[in-house]
Amino acid sequence: MLDKICLTLAIIGGLNWGSIGLFGFDIVAWIFGGQNALFSRIIYTVIALAAVWCISLLFRNDTEHSHSSAH
Repeated sequence: MLDKICLTLAIIGGLNWGSIGLFGFDIVAWIFGGQNALFSRIIYTVIALAAVWCISLLFRNDTEHSHSSAH
């Protein structure tokens, strides 16, 4: 469950970066009151931590997970 939450947050972060790159528009800043607003900074930090967690997905052995869910 934590993997899915973190992956979802990382995707949201990627979409926000895409919006900045393509349109110069920061969705998080727009919603939460600017890039330097406390809540925006908390959101940026949570998304960054989720992305760091997602790095672990690259190094996991998928065969163990699929065998345990098959039983």
